[in-house]
Amino acid sequence: MSARSGPSFSAARIAARVAVLGREITRNCDGRRLDVVVTLDRGFVFAADLIRQIAAPVVCHFVREDVRDVEHGGHARREVFFGSRPELKGCDVLLVDAVLESGVIQEFLLRRLGESQPRSIRLAVLLDKPARRRVGLEPDYFGFRTASKDIWVGYGLAAANGTGRNLRQLSAGERSAFAKGGGRKKK
Repeated sequence: MSARSGPSFSAARIAARVAVLGREITRNCDGRRLDVVVTLDRGFVFAADLIRQIAAPVVCHFVREDVRDVEHGGHARREVFFGSRPELKGCDVLLVDAVLESGVIQEFLLRRLGESQPRSIRLAVLLDKPARRRVGLEPDYFGFRTASKDIWVGYGLAAANGTGRNLRQLSAGERSAFAKGGGRKKK
């Protein structure tokens, strides 16, 4: 692997930031049960570490997005589908995802979860990329703000070929910097 420089977050820095987020969320829970909705496939590592830092009763729910290109009335458009949603009426809900970029999918999911009339609903993300936001959505909790041009690998986030999720740290680079072997291109 090359020593190509790019932004990175060490495992220790991520753990410290996740602990801070857990304390913040705990304060806001005020001892009440928290229903955590985790987006698969990207949010599972962040969510696992985050819920262990929350000192309140936690119930986990998992959703997987399915983005499809569909044709409707002769016009192609992209639609987002999710599996069954949990019953959250009267609950305090925390949606956890790894990356907030355009915000379109998270906004859609927040609206869909809101249909079940939760007591409160908040959003926590590991990486916030506000420069590419296409909707008026801001996370209630975020680990790090970062540039939108970077693709992040590690800590549950995979390279284009699906590898790298098991890395303890996060490393960023341009999309073209990640080789088929899961590492970075050699110079």
